[in-house]
Amino acid sequence: MEEQDIPIDINIGKLLEWLINRRHCSKDWHVKVLTIREKINNAIQDMPVHEEIAKLLSGSYINYFHCLKIVEILKETEADTKNVFGRYGSQRMKDWQEILRLYEKDNLYLAEVSQILIRNVNYEIPSIKKQIQKLEQIQADFEKREADHKKSENAARSEFNSLCKQLGIPGKQIKQELSEKVKELPEIYEKIAKKIKSLEKVVEFYCGFVNYTLGRQYDDGCVPMIQYIVDKGNTTTYEWIYGEAPLSISEPPLNISLDNDDLEKKKVEDIDNVGIDFGEIDINGGINFGDVNLEAGGEIDWGDGNVEEAVLGDIDYNISLEESGIVVEAAGHEGGIATGTEAYTVLDNPSTRNDFINQLFELEAFLKLRLYEFKGDDSINFLSFSQLQDSSCIVQNSTLENNQNMLDNVQVVLSEILDTKVQHLHNIKHSARYVDVLTSSLKQKLSLVDKMIALQKSVREKREKCAQEVTTVRPLLQLLIQRTKELQVEIEKDISKKYKNRVVHLTGGINML
Repeated sequence: MEEQDIPIDINIGKLLEWLINRRHCSKDWHVKVLTIREKINNAIQDMPVHEEIAKLLSGSYINYFHCLKIVEILKETEADTKNVFGRYGSQRMKDWQEILRLYEKDNLYLAEVSQILIRNVNYEIPSIKKQIQKLEQIQADFEKREADHKKSENAARSEFNSLCKQLGIPGKQIKQELSEKVKELPEIYEKIAKKIKSLEKVVEFYCGFVNYTLGRQYDDGCVPMIQYIVDKGNTTTYEWIYGEAPLSISEPPLNISLDNDDLEKKKVEDIDNVGIDFGEIDINGGINFGDVNLEAGGEIDWGDGNVEEAVLGDIDYNISLEESGIVVEAAGHEGGIATGTEAYTVLDNPSTRNDFINQLFELEAFLKLRLYEFKGDDSINFLSFSQLQDSSCIVQNSTLENNQNMLDNVQVVLSEILDTKVQHLHNIKHSARYVDVLTSSLKQKLSLVDKMIALQKSVREKREKCAQEVTTVRPLLQLLIQRTKELQVEIEKDISKKYKNRVVHLTGGINML
């Protein structure tokens, strides 16, 4: 193979060193090129308006090969300044021709473009690529954060809607809607009371079993509250206590403030009204302490006479009930008025309600134990059932099937009374503090929804800003890669001319990035 056919391979990283070692360029080239750069900066200030020149002057560092193209363009724009000897009278042309002459001396241009190529390949292009990758990573992080905020928004909104659905309110004016919803409680309790009627056989079965086990009648009743509701229904607590229905019912008003400011004001007024001025008490013209000083060590001045004699001497013990005006109510509080907690129904009164629920659990536990015995070992069952031969008929005739039915009835009533909505409404009615906490919880979820929406907007704006930066930087990268490839080709051609047009390959270049 002839030497002409052997290609010259030069690694771009070693290009400048290769040129200096072969004496194509001098070691002090970077000092001499400063003068040329200054002349280029001055020449650029006076350039004709031309599209190709504008392209050459934008997007990259001006090098020797750009100067060659500028001179070719000036040959057209400055053609009218050419004299008969072929020389141009234009100062622009003279300046750029001078720049080319200085570049070509000692191959300064070749050293400079080699350094530009090395810098672009090793630093500029990788740096811009890393910048784009970083922006894309930030953009992806923002997308993830936006999705997380959207997920949190949906979760908070779902919790809000779920709780509102449990309460049966739209959630627009929460306190007002809750106060309206509480009015449904009597109807709910009435439905539950009707289902409690189905527990009559359960109560009879349980009482029969307990009485047989004790060997006597259980005095207070096994589940008195359930038995009472089965017999009487959901009556007032007054009737449960006294055994007689009241003539009138005065249930305490619903303590729900629709305005938080009014609520705080009421609390302050309640505190102020706690104290009692005993000096103003006057019972039927009786005791009036007036301005009596009751400090430690003080004494009450009763006058000069004997207190005991004065008091006893004025009392006439022979006064009839008619003359005294005292009215004695008949037994059973007939004609009474149900007020306060006694005006609530037994299922609505917190105290009796808790007793009722506890007794339901008691029945459930009993029936579950009986089911366990039915499903247990046959020999044990035979012994257990043989011991109940002297018990009541309902106990003797109990089977697995009817025991399961009784348990189902108890659990249905339990599920009704312990329903989430019923418990919420019960707590709302009997606790103003609970209303405030529940309202705050709902408003907090709405506030979280608004916060998540605002965060999504903020993150979205940042993500779009990153996307715009990527859109701006990417064309610059493509232009730099294109100019670097063109520069690589020009250097390969120039070196090839110096070696009788042998093929030159600059390896490790732009294609390796």
